[in-house]
Amino acid sequence: MPDIRHDPTGEQFHLSSADGRVTAHLTQVGATIRGLTVDGVDLIAPYPQGMPAPAASGTVLVPWPNRVRDGKWSHNGTTYQLWITDPSVGGASHGLLRFMPYTVAEQSGDRLTLAATVFPQSGYPFQLDTTVTYALTADGIEVTHIIENVGTDAAPAALGTHPYFTLGDVPTADLVLTSPGAKMLVLDDALIPIDEVPVDAASDLRSGARLGDVSLNTCYTDIARDADGMMRHRLSAPDGRTVTIWQGPELDYVQVYTTDRYPNRELAVAIEPMSAVPDALNSGRGLRWLAPGETWTVSWGVSYSG
Repeated sequence: MPDIRHDPTGEQFHLSSADGRVTAHLTQVGATIRGLTVDGVDLIAPYPQGMPAPAASGTVLVPWPNRVRDGKWSHNGTTYQLWITDPSVGGASHGLLRFMPYTVAEQSGDRLTLAATVFPQSGYPFQLDTTVTYALTADGIEVTHIIENVGTDAAPAALGTHPYFTLGDVPTADLVLTSPGAKMLVLDDALIPIDEVPVDAASDLRSGARLGDVSLNTCYTDIARDADGMMRHRLSAPDGRTVTIWQGPELDYVQVYTTDRYPNRELAVAIEPMSAVPDALNSGRGLRWLAPGETWTVSWGVSYSG
C-alpha cells in the first residue's frame, strides 16, 4: 500500500456537507479536484492513491491553459522562452502551477481555499498571487478562482482547469455529452490552433453525442450561454441521471478531451473550462492583461441530478 503521508499529490483534503450528501477530495499539488460525490455517486473520475495526477487530472491551469507553441511568445519587441513541458509536441503546457504545492488559506467542513504564487521565472517575468476556493453546494460544488497581479508591470493571464468526469459506475462510453459550442479550433500537429470552423458531424455536441461514438481533443468556441449568463455542458446516463458542468462569465471556451489512457478506465472524458484558447500568449485570444494591483475573479461548478 502507498504511504499516503508521501503521496505525489501532496496533502489530501476532504470536504463534506452538513448532511453528508456531498463530499469532495482535493489535493495540495496543483490544487486538484480529485473526487466529488453526491448521494454516493462519483462525479469526478477517481485514480489510485500514490500516483501523480494522471493527464493533469483536476489541475488548476494558470497563467495559461493548454499549450504555447515552442514555449515561445513575444510582447513589445521582447521574445520570452518558457520551459518546454510537453516534449511530444515541443510546447509549454498547462501553465506554471500544475506541479506546485498550494497552501491552505481557509478551511471548514464544506469549504477550502488554497493559495499559490506564480513567481517570475524563465519566459514569464511576472508575479501573480492566486487562490482557488472549493465550496460544496446542495447538489455539487462551486469553484472560484482569484488572480491578483502583485508585480510592478502589467501581466498576461489566462486560466483553465482540467477535471475528468464520470457518472457513478456507468461506462463513460455510454454517457451522452451535450455542449453548446457552434465552432471549434482546427489544430496542427503541435496541437496549436491554425483555423476556426463550424462544428461538423464528428464534433457537434449541441444535440448530444454518445462518448463511445466520438474521439475528441477539441477546443469549442462560439458557445451559447443560457438566459442566466451561464454556459452549461451536460453528461447524461441512460437512466436519466445527469451531471452538469457550468461556466461563469469570462470562461468563454471549453476543451473536451476523450482518452483511453486514464487509470482503470476504458474511456475517460475531460471537460475543461478555459478563459482563453490554446496558444493565447501568442494570439491574445481570451488573454487578460492585469494591471499592477488588479484582481480578476472567475468561477465554474458542477451539479448533479439523479
